[in-house]
Amino acid sequence: MARLAVELGHDDAVALARCGHTLAHLVGDVDSGVRLVDGALSLNLNLALAWWSSGWLRAFRGQSDAAIERFAHARLSPLDPELFRMRAGTGFAHLLAGRFNEASSWAEKAAGDLPNYLSAVSVMAAANALAGRTAEARRAMLHVRQLDPLLRLSNLQNLYPIRRPEDFAVWSDGLRKAGLPE
Repeated sequence: MARLAVELGHDDAVALARCGHTLAHLVGDVDSGVRLVDGALSLNLNLALAWWSSGWLRAFRGQSDAAIERFAHARLSPLDPELFRMRAGTGFAHLLAGRFNEASSWAEKAAGDLPNYLSAVSVMAAANALAGRTAEARRAMLHVRQLDPLLRLSNLQNLYPIRRPEDFAVWSDGLRKAGLPE
């Protein structure tokens, strides 16, 4: 359906950005997602949706600093209702880059915007665990388990299409240390 939407909306920046994010996140085709989101940005450089989608996709590809730049660009308006996505994504990119304090700080901001956003809460859990803040990590993991009781280390790869094994190792190690079961 996303590919059909691209055919029909090849000149629609919103369609390209949504389809790119969908293909990457749900199908695991991150490279096609990046191409589509970049196409959306070539049509409309002011589309925050395309900037934050580009940020997530760059993080999935292991390009943490590029992801953080895109999230910063997406935060053009402090009143954007999608601000929680940008903040959580910034935290996720910092986590994969090994900057655990920054990751935790951004994830806490995102959770402040939307307390039940699994992405934000899981980044908080992993970042705090990797930073040695066990109590904070365990509290966040309790919340993760309430939000998604079926999430396990064994099915963690279904949450995000992380491309680089070393990035997935950081992510899973942090969640393991926070208490995510096998």
